[in-house]
Amino acid sequence: MPEIKAMYQRQRKYIFLLLSVYVLGWGFTDYKAVFLGLIFGTSLSLFNLWLMVRKSEKFENAVLQGKKVRSLGTFSRFATAAFAVIVVLEYPDDLHLISTVLGLMTSYIVIMIDFFKQSFHLRN
Repeated sequence: MPEIKAMYQRQRKYIFLLLSVYVLGWGFTDYKAVFLGLIFGTSLSLFNLWLMVRKSEKFENAVLQGKKVRSLGTFSRFATAAFAVIVVLEYPDDLHLISTVLGLMTSYIVIMIDFFKQSFHLRN
C-alpha cells in the first residue's frame, strides 16, 4: 500500500500545481468564469482522488482480513459530479459548465500522465 500513498502524494502535487496555474489565470485574465470552473472542478476532482485512495486502503484491509468487500465509491464520485453540475447551473454567470466538467476529469488525466511518467522512469 505504500505505492498508492506515494502515487497519491505525487498526483496531489501535480493537481496543486494545476490549481495554482488556474488561480493565476483567474486573477490575471478576463476568463474568470472559465478558470473558476476549472478551479471548482479540479478541487472536486482532488476530493474524488482522496476518496478513491481512502476506499482503496479500506478495500486492501478488508481483503487481507478476509472480510466482504464493498465498492470503491463509484456512487460518491457520481454524486460529486452531480453536485458540481447543480452548483454550476445555480451560478451560470460565475462558473463555466464545460470547464467544470474538464476540471472534474483532471485527476484521471493526472493519473494517466503520472503512470506514463513512472513507467518511462522504470524502463530507463
